[in-house]
Amino acid sequence: MTKLTATIAVLAALVCCAGAFYWAHGLGSSPRISKALQPAKVAAAASAVPKNVGASLQPAPSTVAEPGKAPSASSEATIPFHAGEVLEFAADVAKLSNVANLRLQIVDRRNFFGKNAWHLQAFARTENPLRMMFELDDQFDSYSDATTLASLQYEMHLNERGEKQESIQRMTTTGADHAAANATQTRVVAGTRDPLGLMQYLRTVDWEKVREVRGPVYDGHKLYDVRAAYAGAAGSIAVPAGNFAASKIDLRVFGAGVELKDAHFTLYLASNPMRTPVLLEAVMPFATARVALVKMK
Repeated sequence: MTKLTATIAVLAALVCCAGAFYWAHGLGSSPRISKALQPAKVAAAASAVPKNVGASLQPAPSTVAEPGKAPSASSEATIPFHAGEVLEFAADVAKLSNVANLRLQIVDRRNFFGKNAWHLQAFARTENPLRMMFELDDQFDSYSDATTLASLQYEMHLNERGEKQESIQRMTTTGADHAAANATQTRVVAGTRDPLGLMQYLRTVDWEKVREVRGPVYDGHKLYDVRAAYAGAAGSIAVPAGNFAASKIDLRVFGAGVELKDAHFTLYLASNPMRTPVLLEAVMPFATARVALVKMK
């Protein structure tokens, strides 16, 4: 994969999951078995395996770690976002400004095969002059549990350089969940989130009380262990949408029990009741990226 393709893939991942993933392989690559994740003090996690590939192990679910207390999950009472919310971002890479426009939105809350779920969406689009070299119009959809934001179904609708690719994966921990005819059942760990669900989940955490959260995240190709840690108050963060007092959250990503050392990600959440994501920063081997909030409604 070229550096340009990798950069765009990373930007798409950034907007979907608060910069949690560094995609080492191109979008639309063939699904394959991922190795187990074995982070410290967490039971061995299983690969996310399509149903027709084989069975997986049953690892520990995603957890919220609070010193001195047992892990706890999100509750609907702590959900800071609402149906109809739209967040628009502009992405800068290295010295190039506004190379892509990114949009996150909360479509609605609905019944999804008998489960109460949020329908989450993200869109990534390259802008000129980069668009003349690399045209990208990608859409991501997530149906995530309304309480825990665990993934129920994750969709990638990719349109890059005129080549379209579709992936609809119905998450299951047992292999017995219903899936539409055009969807593939994907065996995951209980509590696994997809990138969109992870982004919104991080907003539900009370970072004044909880210093670290961790859990499995499936990006459509691989299963990762993601750890997000509170790094203190960030002061006033200036972005095109305005100035925001914000909390700084550092994200570390582990694959097969090994931390990805060649990339670093930081998320800034506004200190408002919505805990709005206002800035995403990524430092990668070939470039740095800054994804800043432009507009919200």
